Amino acid sequence: MKISVTSVMVDDQSKALKFYTEVLGFVLKVDVPMGPKDRWLTVVAPDAPEGTQILLEPMGFAPARVFQKALFDAGIPLTSFGVDDCEAEYERMVKLGVVFRSKPTVMGPVTVAVFEDTCGNLIQIAQV
Repeated sequence: MKISVTSVMVDDQSKALKFYTEVLGFVLKVDVPMGPKDRWLTVVAPDAPEGTQILLEPMGFAPARVFQKALFDAGIPLTSFGVDDCEAEYERMVKLGVVFRSKPTVMGPVTVAVFEDTCGNLIQIAQV
C-alpha cells in the first residue's frame, strides 16, 4: 500500500493552483471539471511526476471549513512538505511574499518552518 493522492483543503482552486505551482514549485498533474465550478485538480513535485499527488480539494462540505479554521487559528499546520534545505526555501519563499508564522527552527533532528498558503492553511516545511 502507498499514498497516491492526499488532499489540501482550499477555499479557491484557481488561487491555490497559482500558489502551489508558481510559488511552491509543484507542477499541474490533473485538471478535470467536476460539476459547474469544482475540479479534480492535482499537483505533483517536479522531480516526481508519477509520485504522490496533492489534491487541491474545494471545501464544499461545511464542517471542513470549521476544521480548517480551527487548525489555522490554533497555529497547527494541515500538512508538512519535505525540503532539502529549510533555510534556503524559507529565504526563497520570503522573497516571493510568502507569510511565515515561524522561521526555520531546529527541533532535534529536523528543521521546520510554518507558512500560510493563501488558501486558509498553515503548511510546514521540514528538512530531516
